[in-house]
Amino acid sequence: MTIAEALGGLGLFLLGMIVMTDGLRSLAGNAMRSALMRFTKTPLSGALTGAITTALLQSSSATTVATVGFVSAGLLSFDNALGIIFGANLGTTVTGWLVAILGFKLQLDTAVLPLIFIGASLKLFAGEKYAKVGLAIAGFGLIFVGISTLQAAMAAVQGVITPDRLPGDSWLGRLQLVSLGIVATIITQSSSAGVATTLAALYAGAINFAQAAALVIGMDVGTTVTAMVATLGGSVDARRTGLSHVMYNVITAAIALSLITPYVSLWDAIAPGQLTQNAEIGLVAFHTSFNLVGVTLLLPFSRPFARLITRLLPGQGPTFTDGLSDELLDQPDLALRAAQISIQSEFIALLQHIHHILGHSGGQLAELMALQIALDGTHTYLDHIQLRGTHPSQLERLIAMMHAFDHLQRIHERCEEDEDRAYTVQRTDDLATEYHLLVVSVAAAIAALQISDWAKANQIAAASAQHIHQQVRPYRDQTITQIAQGDIDVVSGTARLEAIRWLRRVSKHMARITAHMQQATLAIGK
Repeated sequence: MTIAEALGGLGLFLLGMIVMTDGLRSLAGNAMRSALMRFTKTPLSGALTGAITTALLQSSSATTVATVGFVSAGLLSFDNALGIIFGANLGTTVTGWLVAILGFKLQLDTAVLPLIFIGASLKLFAGEKYAKVGLAIAGFGLIFVGISTLQAAMAAVQGVITPDRLPGDSWLGRLQLVSLGIVATIITQSSSAGVATTLAALYAGAINFAQAAALVIGMDVGTTVTAMVATLGGSVDARRTGLSHVMYNVITAAIALSLITPYVSLWDAIAPGQLTQNAEIGLVAFHTSFNLVGVTLLLPFSRPFARLITRLLPGQGPTFTDGLSDELLDQPDLALRAAQISIQSEFIALLQHIHHILGHSGGQLAELMALQIALDGTHTYLDHIQLRGTHPSQLERLIAMMHAFDHLQRIHERCEEDEDRAYTVQRTDDLATEYHLLVVSVAAAIAALQISDWAKANQIAAASAQHIHQQVRPYRDQTITQIAQGDIDVVSGTARLEAIRWLRRVSKHMARITAHMQQATLAIGK
């Protein structure tokens, strides 16, 4: 019965955390995403943002998994993500303070029961926004009911589980307890649940302070498993983010292990006997302290740390669809952003290919077969984005991107099938003006797109397309006249006609792609 009560208490705590986190995430989801992407210009601002976001969501896993998703989608650079990863560990210690103060010191288990009723009522009868508030309130209440149940169960095993039955207070014993903490977090998928259980055991006297501290250290390391799972199949930057989370937590854990004895000695020197009487407060203070020390020590070295991770996981060249994560499909705005980044990178690669076959030294040949596979993947991803019940501007954005993608496929065909026509353009003196115009406009469009300036790219492409289109008929008439007069043979004349058609089509597709993508970008503001 005691085991059942302990498991039930842990289950109630987990359920409360899940319900509260889901409610808070629904309420603050867009704000959280905006904050994570906006306030990460420096490692320090990233750490503060990660800590505050985690404290509000009450889930470091939610913050780190979201960060991995943003990096995978190309919405956040790996360097900027490091600060968030560092700060998330600090933010998650807020849960321990809530449990220690409200759960053990104030014992709010009975006082919060009406909150569960109020939250459930809001979920059942209120509008969508207040229903989310109701979930958060009900989850908050369930957390403390779970703590109370855990507390009662731990009191019952006070004489069964004792400190001397667990690994002793030695380096080997502490490492064994750290391993136990890691396993516990992997099983529950929540370090907060492990910390709450540890606090209950400590409060009941089932374990001593040093043993509880080692368990909590292990639980911090155990949270990295969720982030690592989130990186599977992701981009190289996403995998780097996951690896950096593991390495940071392992380094912090090593620091924390070395601080247990000095921390206990400091308490004994400043307030003799208080650590025993207020062990749960001491434990959450230790949890916060070693995470704060970890952030303080590593944050100034975030750039070298990022370079180390980059060397451990080197890139494998450009991959256009790395950011198209299926996990983002539940959040259409992020999925659309990821698809837009993919289209932009594919378009730049095609423009660089056109630059090369036009004979410009700044161009770069693309692997057209690999690029076609990437285009097919982007097309499939666009098909999977579901926008039922979303803002009309998102539908407008998706439609504009699909139009742009249609022209992107066709400009790829021009590159794949008609390369010889580009060479004809280079060799034809009568097309020198149009040739130079296209070369210049392609270079200018690439420069604009590298800073995501679709408006400028469209202005350049539209002007080029208009001029080339105006020259098509006069040039066709001139070429056909030269063939009829015998000035050029039929084969050469046909090649010239195909060359001007190639110029017109390429310039037209460039103009249409940039126009539609500019429209898609403007839709974001709506």
